[in-house]
Amino acid sequence: MKITEPARTAEQRKRDVLARLEGELDVWVATADADGLPCLVPLWFVWDEDEVWMCTRLTSPTGLNLRDGGRARLAFGDTQDVVLLDGEVRTFEGRDAPESAVGAFVTKTGWDPRQDSASYAFFRVRPRAVQAWHGEHEMRGRHLMRDGAWVV
Repeated sequence: MKITEPARTAEQRKRDVLARLEGELDVWVATADADGLPCLVPLWFVWDEDEVWMCTRLTSPTGLNLRDGGRARLAFGDTQDVVLLDGEVRTFEGRDAPESAVGAFVTKTGWDPRQDSASYAFFRVRPRAVQAWHGEHEMRGRHLMRDGAWVV
């Protein structure tokens, strides 16, 4: 890739990240089990009140890793338009998830997992770190959030 555009400002990167969190339907979810075996899957998600909410079967490798590990890395885009979000995970089984988050998820995806199977759980990811860059020329300044606080 030939770099033809100047690097975005940190403020523009944050706006772009927030637009993706609002607008995209899928996110890559990276987890690992207790032995370090990695797992990478796409899941539907919703950005609700500064948190990412996802849903998958609690018995799946991803569900177990999210519940047991308490951490996840979420990724958007391709290698020329990257957003990485590292966060802490909390699991909500059955009907324990807040109705506002579930409602936002159902509105965005058109699917209510609670009507599908009792084995589904909701997972809240609170961001602790966010990085964003378009190519090598934006590697400097890619850290937009650290320790759960926006630095922009």
